[in-house]
Amino acid sequence: MQSDGCAADSATHERRVEVFKALAHSSRLYIVMRLSEGELGVSDLTREIGADISTVSKHLAVLRRAGLIVDRREGQAVLYSLACPCVLEFLHCIDAIAPFDETGARRGSVCPTR
Repeated sequence: MQSDGCAADSATHERRVEVFKALAHSSRLYIVMRLSEGELGVSDLTREIGADISTVSKHLAVLRRAGLIVDRREGQAVLYSLACPCVLEFLHCIDAIAPFDETGARRGSVCPTR
């Protein structure tokens, strides 16, 4: 890998790949965005996404394995939240990297240069 300050050893690289894969599904990305607003249970997410509980539970498991979310028990309920809110900064960065207009045409990056 190149030595540009972002280079990583193999384990770090694989970890990053796992996070990107977890965020690559629209339902999982939606879950991350919703959890940025606070804790939610699987039944809340099931209603919002419109999928069955087993599907939402599988999405939550992928996000948990990737280290993006954590869970905690409250009585019989399991509540989910973001493990690290800094993931939102990353998502905002993506918005800045590839902005598109209403027609889908790329307007160019708005990221500041270093």
